Amino acid sequence: MRQGGTAERGLIDGILQGMELRSAAFIVTVYGDVVVPRGGVLWTGTLIEVCGRVGINESLVRTAVSRLVAAHRLRGERLGRRSYYRLDASAQREFDQAAGLLYRAEVPARGWQILHAPALAEDEARRQRMGHMGGAVFIRPDRGQPVPEGALLFPAADPAELGRIGQFWDLSALHRRYLDLLARFAPLAEAGAAPSDETALIARLLLVHDYRGVLLRDPRLPQAALPGDWKGHEARALFRDLYRRLTPAAERWIAAHFEGSDGFLPGQTPESQERLADLSEADR
Repeated sequence: MRQGGTAERGLIDGILQGMELRSAAFIVTVYGDVVVPRGGVLWTGTLIEVCGRVGINESLVRTAVSRLVAAHRLRGERLGRRSYYRLDASAQREFDQAAGLLYRAEVPARGWQILHAPALAEDEARRQRMGHMGGAVFIRPDRGQPVPEGALLFPAADPAELGRIGQFWDLSALHRRYLDLLARFAPLAEAGAAPSDETALIARLLLVHDYRGVLLRDPRLPQAALPGDWKGHEARALFRDLYRRLTPAAERWIAAHFEGSDGFLPGQTPESQERLADLSEADR
């Protein structure tokens, strides 16, 4: 870290230790958390600089960007000798959905969707965070999701044995990931001194990256269907608190270092402020 001292380098190194940090996924995090709410366009040089702070070298960045472009996740443009990229429309929609989970209040389930879906592959069912009840029958909390093509929907209110519903998901794996996240970011949460602007920005990106990775796999079951020692709610509270605490310093670093096609990105925009407001509203 350029601005922080040895203690801050150790803080970031501790967060990174054992974290699975893939170049392409982290680049999407940078765009989704910082760039999208500030116009959507970023100079490649800034992306290389930020990724270098977490151990992703220039070669890996350029390879990942090329693959993201080929996969229609990023879209590039050139101005003079510089290259700039923005999220492609499909990736933008995907991160908009993730942003709703990250920053806004939880949408309570209004019952359950029980689906008979013979054409639905198990991998796709897991991606959609469904529980597998056996055969071609799947279940998930009803939050108004569209029904998969060819599936039959059987809406259901909370069954009497609600506490047993959790058996249809591998909640133990999710629980371990939440425990890991809490342990990984505990030193940052307990640090007395405010971090430097650079450390705040890098720590916030890693926080979003790690939390998004587990949250998108969480079926977000009602409390009565969760184990008594479930750590998802504690992780959610840690994310909200740390994100708000890190943001003022992170925004200063963004304004001084993140370059788009029209110059440096603003530290704040109505979109970024809306996210903070949503996080505060979610605590009420």
